[in-house]
Formats: sequence, C-alpha cells, structure tokens
Amino acid sequence: MDMSVRAGAGRLRARRAARGSVTEGAARAGLAARGVIYLLVGALALQVAFGDTSEQADRGGALAELSQRPFGSVLLWALGIGLVGMALWRLSEAIFGSVGQNGRSAPKRLLATVRFGFYVFVAGSVLSFAASGDRSGGGSSDQQSRDATARALELPGGQWLVGAAGVAVVVAGGWIGVRAVLRKYHDELRLGQMGHRTRQLVDVTGVAGGAARGLVFAVAGVFAVRAAIAYEPDRAKGLDDTLRTFADTPLGPWLLVCVAAGLVLFGVFSFAMARWRRV
Repeated sequence: MDMSVRAGAGRLRARRAARGSVTEGAARAGLAARGVIYLLVGALALQVAFGDTSEQADRGGALAELSQRPFGSVLLWALGIGLVGMALWRLSEAIFGSVGQNGRSAPKRLLATVRFGFYVFVAGSVLSFAASGDRSGGGSSDQQSRDATARALELPGGQWLVGAAGVAVVVAGGWIGVRAVLRKYHDELRLGQMGHRTRQLVDVTGVAGGAARGLVFAVAGVFAVRAAIAYEPDRAKGLDDTLRTFADTPLGPWLLVCVAAGLVLFGVFSFAMARWRRV
C-alpha cells in the first residue's frame, strides 16, 4: 500500500515538473516575442519621427517590416508561436495561479484571464498574417480602432460602453507606468542571478520602457473617451495615430522620439524578463 502511495506521489510530482517546464518555456518564448514586437514598433516610430518611413508604427507595420527580412516567413511563424506560448502561460496563471504573493487570488486570476484573451487575439493576428502573407499586416490599428468604436457606439448604451472602456485603458496605462517607475517588476525577477551592472541596465529599460508604454496606453484611452463623448468613432485612435499625436505637440517630433525610444527599451526589457522572470 505504501509503495502504491509513493508511486502515485512520484507520478504527481513528475506531472507537475513537466507542466512547470512547459509553462516556463511558453512564458519565456512569449516574453521574447513581445520584445520583438515592441522593438519593431519603437523602431518604426523613430522612423516616423524623422520622416523616414510610410509604414504604420503598430503591430501591422511591425509584421510587414519583419516579413521583408531574410527568412521573414520563418520569423513570423516563430513570433506567432511565441505569442501562443504567452497566451498559454497566462491561461495557466488563470487556472492554477501565478508565482509570488497572492498569486492565487481572484484579482490576479482575473487579470491573467484578460491577458490570455488579449494574447489569443494578438497571436491569432500574427499567425493569420504569417499564413496569408498579407503585406498590410492585418490592417491598420487606426482603422481597426475606428471600426470597433463605431460598432460599439451602435449598441444600446454604446457611448457609456466606449467611455468606460476608454477610462479602463487610461487607468491601465497609469497602472503600467506607476508600477514601472516604482520598479514593482522586481517582485517578478530573479534578482539574485543578476550582477550589479545588469540590474542597473534592467532598471533603465524597465522604468523608461514601462513608463513609455503606460503613457501610450493612457493617451489612447483618452482618445476613446473623447470619441464616446462626441459620439464620433473617428476620434478613436489606434497605436499608429496615437504615436503620431506625440509629434503634433509643441515639443514637435522630439516627444515622439522619446516615446519611441521608450518602446524600444521596453522591447529590451521584455528580453530581460524572458531571461530572468520567475515563472
């Protein structure tokens, strides 16, 4: 009887170890894929700031840019598979909980579920692009945003729905930025495995990159709120239009340069997360 119990416990530990290894691999592949996208979007935004490109500074533009590189098709499939890994990791967090304090709490599981849905959408768009070879990258994020806003405004209570979604994005942007500035990501990293200089570099990319990412989210949310108030879908902006808005401020293209550089740094930070994040 004891032998049977010990054998059962051994099999359970083996399954948990295997699941942990698969989850960790999926998480690290997903974080690396996220890094590639932010690097490309940031680089495209820098080109926009200096007037050197007509490409969209969004996920579609990034995919189109990647497709033109040597072995572009292979890279696109690898990126899509990596994002599938990110979605599966978030799903595992929603089901089993995440590492760290309160990882099994309802709010953490709900956040993981939202992230899972988001990355399912992103992975699907990347894989669809890879399969079709559509040079548009699946369409402009600006047009997609306007179309989605128009459909939402037609629903009963559509203005309130779009307005609430916009406020939620503004709050999410602020939350992302504040957490980055306060270096809350330290709770998720294996800091003991980093040298002093490495930790400093990770902090530069994490703080600057997270702040830039949060700012972009918040500004996009403001445009959604304005679209709801005015009942005009065209006031909603996708990532490309949101980034171009920074160049229309009194600071001119230099604000866009700073934000774009921040997105590049967030891409680098994502690679650091892929290496040192606790999963």
